[in-house]
Amino acid sequence: MPYGSQPYGVPPQPASGWEAERVDVVSGTRFGLVQLRVVPITSGLAIGSLIAGIASILVSLLVICFGFTAGGPWVGGAFTLLSVLGAGGAIAAAVLALRQIRRSGEPGRVRFTGRGLAISGIVCGGSGAGISLLALLLELVFRSS
Repeated sequence: MPYGSQPYGVPPQPASGWEAERVDVVSGTRFGLVQLRVVPITSGLAIGSLIAGIASILVSLLVICFGFTAGGPWVGGAFTLLSVLGAGGAIAAAVLALRQIRRSGEPGRVRFTGRGLAISGIVCGGSGAGISLLALLLELVFRSS
């Protein structure tokens, strides 16, 4: 329906998906105040924690590949450090995202979603750190014997 075709007194429907949550009439006038429903937003911290957790797992695979083949324990140790730092960042960002999601949602404020992404970031970060530390430990055991 084109913009000018609504009957008089009926506000046009916005195209962006905003919905009126409450309309308060200003007494003595023909005007009113509209409070819009705020659309939930996926937390950027939760997305970042999942990306960092997946990167930690991928770097831990490099620990396995380079540690046992060409580089030895020095290269494996360097990639282990990188993987553990990435995992720590993933876990820290996920904890902050969970706090941000839990505190959001008050009326008139932005509501954040992404709790599952944050939990997945914690799991992936912990898995990446665990895999890389285990691979480095196995590499050192096999090199010494």
